[in-house]
Amino acid sequence: MDQYIGKMLDNRYEILERIGNGGMAVVYKARDHRLNRLVAVKILKPELASDADFRRRFHDESQAVAMLSHSNIVSVYDVSRSDGLDYIVMELIDGMTLKQYMRKRGIPLNWREAIHFITQILRALDHAHSRGIIHRDIKPQNVLILRDGSVKVTDFGIARIASAAQHTMTAEAIGSVHYISPEQAKGSHVDCRTDIYSAGVVLYEMITGRLPYEGDNPVNVAIQHISSIPIPPGELNPDIPPALESITLKAMAPDLNQRYPSAEAMLEDLKEFRRTPNMVVKTSDREEIEDEPTVVMTSAPEAPARPVRTRDRYEDQYDSRYDQRRERRRADPEEEYDDREDRGGGLASAAPAIAVAAIIIFIVGMGVFVWNVFISPLLNPGEPERYTVPDLLGYTREELEASPDLLDGFEVEWGSETYSEEYEEGQICNQSPEAGEEVLAGSRVIRVNVSSGKDELKMPYLINQEYRRAQQTLMEELGMVVKVEREYSDEITQDYVISTDPEEGADLVEGQTVTLVVSQGPAAVPVTVIPWVGMSLSEAERQIRDMGLVVTEVKQYASNEYAAGIVTFQSIQPGEQAFKGDGIVLWVSTGPEPTPTPTLEPTPTPTLPPTETPTDPPVTEPPATEPPPTQAPPTEAPPTEAPPPVTEAPPTEQPPVGGEEQ
Repeated sequence: MDQYIGKMLDNRYEILERIGNGGMAVVYKARDHRLNRLVAVKILKPELASDADFRRRFHDESQAVAMLSHSNIVSVYDVSRSDGLDYIVMELIDGMTLKQYMRKRGIPLNWREAIHFITQILRALDHAHSRGIIHRDIKPQNVLILRDGSVKVTDFGIARIASAAQHTMTAEAIGSVHYISPEQAKGSHVDCRTDIYSAGVVLYEMITGRLPYEGDNPVNVAIQHISSIPIPPGELNPDIPPALESITLKAMAPDLNQRYPSAEAMLEDLKEFRRTPNMVVKTSDREEIEDEPTVVMTSAPEAPARPVRTRDRYEDQYDSRYDQRRERRRADPEEEYDDREDRGGGLASAAPAIAVAAIIIFIVGMGVFVWNVFISPLLNPGEPERYTVPDLLGYTREELEASPDLLDGFEVEWGSETYSEEYEEGQICNQSPEAGEEVLAGSRVIRVNVSSGKDELKMPYLINQEYRRAQQTLMEELGMVVKVEREYSDEITQDYVISTDPEEGADLVEGQTVTLVVSQGPAAVPVTVIPWVGMSLSEAERQIRDMGLVVTEVKQYASNEYAAGIVTFQSIQPGEQAFKGDGIVLWVSTGPEPTPTPTLEPTPTPTLPPTETPTDPPVTEPPATEPPPTQAPPTEAPPTEAPPPVTEAPPTEQPPVGGEEQ
């Protein structure tokens, strides 16, 4: 049994089961007891925890992903260390990887479905790139497909901040070799275009059913990424529209300057392709002003001398032998002159042989012409036999296997599934060649596609998702109008979806109103406030906590009525209603304020004229003084609506509980 199963991390996350194993960490399903929800916990492998470099990479991942918040990126909830374990708490995804999905559905995927997936991958990358983060390991294994068909990109384990220093060497290149970009394979500087290349390889695999490069070992595959050109997708799958093929190959361009500059740019082309399937994809920003093919120079020592060419469209590839000769001539013009003389002499000496070869070719050509024009018609009179293509639209595979006569001797090549508004799921929705066409005997093969049903909008599963993210999914991806209602819930975390209307799986129409019922957290529980005036502060705070209230502030001021440390006033009066979680302010006495002794100034004695002798001296009264107040005013006055008592003692009919005697 796994040593971590049943373990409680930080007294909060209970490990339930193991669900995955990555290069640096093991992923577990866990329960967050504080928020009562299931999460995924990624724990750094013990054998790597002692390695400072691996720990640095692990924490780089957590910091990078924590910066991201997007509906197509797996969310990170927490990053922590407990009992010597470094771990990340992430969103738990109910689904499968894109690699598993392709194997389950049978590849190649329908190109419309491939566009649906790659669009969401590019949205995730565009969000990450806008925050300076490069994934560097885009592959089907790191793309999760949810039950509603939405996509989430995960495993930013080798992500790096784009602004950080770049010293990655070839031997340290990280990533899956079948999806690695040329600059990664060479250990060069990488930017967001690295992820574009890998996304292009993923799209290539989805629409063709195979990887662009295969080899006996990883080094051989990496070299092909640097120097080779893949077979165009249309040659592997004729159903792929030419524009989609161009988009795929532009994303996979070995030259960074020929590649899409950003995920947003590739998304724009995909959007335009949906509107205009016959669009022409601009392969380079310079192609309109440059007539000569671009010469691509590389300093990679491991690159083979001669690149692979497949089509005239890749005229920017060149023969390295010609390039070497050109460099030698540039360095030594005299050698260029000698080279021309050598070539001239070689041609002159070979002239007889060339003449003999030309005569032989002419004789053979004449023989073929005479055979086809004169002899063959005599031996094979009549035109070659032609066959009419049957109509297979609407039939299912089972029906054709049960009634082979429907094929009229033709063979069926089964293609991928595709959406169809006209034919039900499982029925043949298109065929090539079309019904009624005539073909020769050697061409009796019909390629068909099967309907996967209508391309209908379905209500996704949004329960227990953060409502702003669910709202974004409905509005941006499905085109719905969202209405939010709130309810109290003891089970669903505040701001997370409790239920939806319509429910999961229901048919949707674009522009339809969808209601999200969102949790407000647990319902408020009312409590009746009791008196705490006359009670010690510590006892009053204890009773307030027991009632579910919170002391938000304690204010102090002098009081002649109450001893120091005794509550003199409370912001919510006894008998009033409050709710659990509400805050309350207490006023506490600091003791009597010392009364200052008044200072009397001496009264001057009036001086009378010497001729007058007073018979009765005037009586001088001392200045009147007011008696001191029974209680000094507080330094910070309590609320005017309920002033603190200053002259009355606490009511005798309800003595304070646990109070100190006066």
